[in-house]
Amino acid sequence: MAAVTSLVAENPVVIFSRNINCPMTHTVNSLITGFGANPVLYYLDRMPNRQQIESALAQLGRQQNQPAVFIGQQFIGGPTEVNSLLLRNELVPLLLRSNAIWVWRGA
Repeated sequence: MAAVTSLVAENPVVIFSRNINCPMTHTVNSLITGFGANPVLYYLDRMPNRQQIESALAQLGRQQNQPAVFIGQQFIGGPTEVNSLLLRNELVPLLLRSNAIWVWRGA
């Protein structure tokens, strides 16, 4: 779990994907970047400690074929949970609270 915690602590939005070609990862990343956030993507198939990371993510409840999304160091879940936050109008406030995006309030 320490490996995931340290990677997540470094950035406001982190997405763990099984590989670079995962369509669900692309969808979630596009949604989040559309609001101005800049998620860090980790591709498990390219990580030397892949098994350790996958084990930690499984303990959190990640489904193996889905990306795992963290916002503000909090495990959100996968695409279904991110979409649910969006539909409840909770995604943008969560991104704002985690400093993943900011709103300029100029004169």
